[in-house]
Amino acid sequence: MDDWAALDRALGDLAGSGAVEVREDGEWLAALSALHYELRCNRKSALVHLWSDERNLTRRILRIKEQSTERLVLEVQRFGRPRPGRLEFLRTDSPRAAGRITREQFRARFRRFLAERFPDSVVDSLTASPDLEHSFSGVYVRGRMHEGNREHALIAIAPGENSAAIEGILTFGVLWLDFTRGHASKRAVEGLRVFVPEGTSRFLRERALGLAPGVRLEVFEFNEPASRIQKMDSADVGNLETWLVSRRDVESALAGAAGAIARVRALAPAPSELAEGATPRIVAGTNEVSLCFRGLEFARWTREGVTFGLNDAGERLTERTQPLLERLTRDLDLHRSSLATDTNHPLYRATPERWLETLVMEDPTRVDAQLDPRHLYSEVPALAAGDRGVLDLLGVTLRGQLVVIELKASEDIQMPMQAVDYWLRVRRHQRAGDFQGHGYFTGVELSQEPPLIWLVAPGLRFHPATDILLRYLSSEIHVTRTGINETWRRGIKVVFRQ
Repeated sequence: MDDWAALDRALGDLAGSGAVEVREDGEWLAALSALHYELRCNRKSALVHLWSDERNLTRRILRIKEQSTERLVLEVQRFGRPRPGRLEFLRTDSPRAAGRITREQFRARFRRFLAERFPDSVVDSLTASPDLEHSFSGVYVRGRMHEGNREHALIAIAPGENSAAIEGILTFGVLWLDFTRGHASKRAVEGLRVFVPEGTSRFLRERALGLAPGVRLEVFEFNEPASRIQKMDSADVGNLETWLVSRRDVESALAGAAGAIARVRALAPAPSELAEGATPRIVAGTNEVSLCFRGLEFARWTREGVTFGLNDAGERLTERTQPLLERLTRDLDLHRSSLATDTNHPLYRATPERWLETLVMEDPTRVDAQLDPRHLYSEVPALAAGDRGVLDLLGVTLRGQLVVIELKASEDIQMPMQAVDYWLRVRRHQRAGDFQGHGYFTGVELSQEPPLIWLVAPGLRFHPATDILLRYLSSEIHVTRTGINETWRRGIKVVFRQ
């Protein structure tokens, strides 16, 4: 009896000491401040009752395993479970971030949701804890479930997460599938189940077309308030969202902007690298032409005239504002140089992938002598998904095989799957004969072999999970990793090719 009174005092002291987390068997349940709690004791046993709007939990206390001013650990019995569990109250330096709490709450709700919608299944584990060692993000809930001898890895994302997180779920799902297969003991893990909010699976199902059959992917859309779940047909995605711009339209827009571009170039200091190195490019989905120096846009032409500035700060070019543009070109020439002394300057660090793209476009054979230097296109076809953080180039080998080139200047776990996005769209246009019909690869007899994928990044900037992800791609997709030197701004050198 004295032990239970001491336990009641210890819980009260913890509750008044600041931020305290409640965990069960290692899983975060809630902040203690968000829970009501009650101890019910008699001479032989005690029950702890924790409740809030989100949960209601009652456990029989078997013993106090650990007690200090920072931590209280109880061995508890959960009704209907043969094995004891562990209930932990832990004082922390600060409360958990709101996003983390929301995801943990979703995990608890999702366990109940799975139990209702899959009554013949057993959920073996479910966690939202990040695991940096194995590249598991805390954005997603991951776990395992089984029906009889059939076991599945599962991954889910809460409603309200942003579109980038939903688009990225397949990457983390494949990594989780690989991990669970490698650590399976009782049953072999058959495949991967992915759960996303209702109406958000199209992009995921498009991307899944590039996976190997061995993934055995099942995609589900769910609606929590309606207690509704639907298994989606992974093969039914309709037309991939992409389009080609006619080369005739591209050339027409560039010709219309030629006079304005020449005027802007003439404002650069002489001699300067910018005067010759500023390159025009079509703004996707428009007839506007941007003028870039080593990939960084600093001016734009439209039919209304020229604007200039960085980071969307557009200033119309007039006689009054011309000195401002002249100053900007001098700054760019000084700081966005391969020989710049201040390598931490914002102009030097900005848009590194675009700078890398510029170097590859200048001489594609720096990356691989197989490339035909006459034909290399940036972001063709264009993707409806918009800016994905990785740049896409489309080229062709000297023997006519298409090559999708993905460029990244820093580590990105999504790089392989983003390459698959682009490959799928290029493959569709290839089969339809769209490229030469729209004026691309003039004079080249294109092979009907599947396009190649080349991933290009500084040698130390490939994410460690890349090898795992590549193992789960379709056998039709052939990927080469090309590592370049870390000092690529001073000139590209290939350091390895795998």
